[in-house]
Amino acid sequence: MASSPIFPFLRAILTVALALAGVVVLFIMYYMSLPSPKCYSAPTHQTNKPIMLLWFWPENKMFDFRDCKRFFNIDSCHLTDDRSLYPRAQAVLIFHRAIQDDLSNLPALPRPRFQQWVWFNMDSPTNTRRIAGIEGLFNLTLSYRKDADIHVRWKLTVKKEVDEDFVLPKKERLLCWIVGDSDLKTNSGERYTYYRELVKHVRVDVIYRTSAESLKGENYFRNISSCKFYLSFEDSIHRDYITETFNGPLAAGTVPIVLG
Repeated sequence: MASSPIFPFLRAILTVALALAGVVVLFIMYYMSLPSPKCYSAPTHQTNKPIMLLWFWPENKMFDFRDCKRFFNIDSCHLTDDRSLYPRAQAVLIFHRAIQDDLSNLPALPRPRFQQWVWFNMDSPTNTRRIAGIEGLFNLTLSYRKDADIHVRWKLTVKKEVDEDFVLPKKERLLCWIVGDSDLKTNSGERYTYYRELVKHVRVDVIYRTSAESLKGENYFRNISSCKFYLSFEDSIHRDYITETFNGPLAAGTVPIVLG
């Protein structure tokens, strides 16, 4: 009796199925024997607060972002220097001194429509480097000027109550000034002209910047506090421009004489 032709066909299918199953099993065994890949999940930055991105650290001086809340009770935005958050940042704070002349280190354009760029500069116009092409880049200004969009300046507070143990520093000198040696001899600016006329009538104790140790920390206050008056002459005279040249003597218990 002849065998049905269907059986060889079924045997062929079964053979192929077994071969495929064997290949699958071998592949699974090989894959399972491989070392587990190391996966690093991308850091998440989930926050409902507006993001302010600090594009450059001013003068490369870094601080703990938590200080904003710790010392100033400011916690209304998410301040960060993580440039990967640029597409989501509502504001980008850009320090003027750090901008390269060709603008190559600024964020890539175009910017998100909702994003505001903030121009951060604490220098006077005399000391501000001119950079071509930045005129139309910024939406807001942050500076010492009172008419800036964001006004900041050297903080100066007056105590309503004097510490009981406060002792006024001993005043051994009448009038002092910290200045560079070469500037004093060669500079013809307004403050130097004033000084040259002043020394004709009163003694001025000059502390040269070349003696760096005398201008650091406690040494600075020890030197300044020994004077009754101090020539608090800024390096340039501009509207609203005041620096530590004025605040420092006050903190040391010395009366500043201001030109400006």
